[in-house]
Amino acid sequence: MSARIPSRRLGQPALAVFHPRTTTSYITSTFPHRSFSCALRLKAETPVKADTPSKPDPKTYDNLPKDHSDDPLSNPILETYLKNHLPSKEKRARIPPPNPPMGDLSATSIFQPEHENPKWHDSLSATQLEALKQQEEARNKAAKAKLERQLRANLTDPVPERRLRLERKLLVREVEKHGRITKAIKLARTEREFTYISQDLPTSTKKLTRLMHLIAGKTVEEALVQLRFSKKRIAIDVRKGLMLARDRAIVERGMGLGGQAAAQNSLGNEEPEDAINSEPHLADGASWVAPKGEGKLIQLKDGSRKRVHNDTEIYIDQAWVGSGPSGYSLEYRARGRVNKLTHRSASFSVLLKEEKTRIRISDELKKKRDNRKLWVALPDRPVTAQRQYNLW
Repeated sequence: MSARIPSRRLGQPALAVFHPRTTTSYITSTFPHRSFSCALRLKAETPVKADTPSKPDPKTYDNLPKDHSDDPLSNPILETYLKNHLPSKEKRARIPPPNPPMGDLSATSIFQPEHENPKWHDSLSATQLEALKQQEEARNKAAKAKLERQLRANLTDPVPERRLRLERKLLVREVEKHGRITKAIKLARTEREFTYISQDLPTSTKKLTRLMHLIAGKTVEEALVQLRFSKKRIAIDVRKGLMLARDRAIVERGMGLGGQAAAQNSLGNEEPEDAINSEPHLADGASWVAPKGEGKLIQLKDGSRKRVHNDTEIYIDQAWVGSGPSGYSLEYRARGRVNKLTHRSASFSVLLKEEKTRIRISDELKKKRDNRKLWVALPDRPVTAQRQYNLW
């Protein structure tokens, strides 16, 4: 319609055109030929039945005009409905506000939680009612725990079929080996370890390898001291990464705690505040606690010896470097020449373990050394592949 009729004529009333050859007229637009004023006039001329009230009750409708006889838009049916259904002024005063205070469904007697139990009835005594309430609370607690397990199932058990297949495979393996487990599994159950991989650092693998050789085999606190006083620029980032690895190992694996008493002593809960502030501090700012006792002297893999005072102290068992992505930039030189600069990146990884692992390795080395046989120049064994007579 808008494509055929100009926009300026959309709101104009339709015009009746008389055709010269016929005695009828037709409409020049799609609008109806009866205007709004004409509709009002016809509405006013329509007779109204005598039994239909044309005026509302002035006591009930305060806001409506008093005289409706001359109103051409009056609707008798709507007025009758409003007269029979709308409340009076006294009833409207007793209606509560539109936003009443929110209540609880369980506050009424119908929605009490014990009413949902089929054993409930009105003749229950106070003791029976208390027992029923406790039973209902236990049931709600079990339902809440079940819902919590269902919500966490996507994280703890995402694919139940694969978990069942793995459990069946492990059970068959355990039956075949008659319940015997390997040494690696036994050590994994008794000794803790944590592997940390850092993000890519703006340095090369050759520069970062020097720092890994510096801290490998040392305890975390000794390595932090070495990195703190190192002249390498990247040592600052390595020190931050090592501190993060130590904190994650303590929180996620429970390493380095040394039992409840040792943890409380390290926090200084049993000593006054002045004594804690007067003690020396480690490289990361933690207070240093003096070792008690002589400790245990162990032998390391390289043949050196070390005295261990706390078997849960964290040390760096392995430290290695990995290469990362490289970038390039151009350096413009004389005579129109250009040098290509390579910006390398590298990451480091550390394997943290507790001192009880080195104590076990030292004991195994000592036991192996004690059980070896004594070397002799002429062993006492029977002579074979020889003849008792000369061949000449």
